[in-house]
Amino acid sequence: MKTIAATEFKTHCLSLLDDVADGRGELLILKRGKPVARLVAVVTAEASPQASLRGTMRAKDDVIEPPLSPDEWEAEGGP
Repeated sequence: MKTIAATEFKTHCLSLLDDVADGRGELLILKRGKPVARLVAVVTAEASPQASLRGTMRAKDDVIEPPLSPDEWEAEGGP
């Protein structure tokens, strides 16, 4: 994780925010040499791996109804 002084962060804030948002890591912001904040990108639903798969699959059958009707079930006898 990259560290940066608060004064430098203040000077380059917008470009640093863009870097983090574009996936170029996290930033640890220091004030007088001590960590005060960590800057990380926000992961939205649109940016999630599941969202990238949306619309790539289709259900061939009904996914709600059981595959067999109750009359077609076979049960083993008791003891």
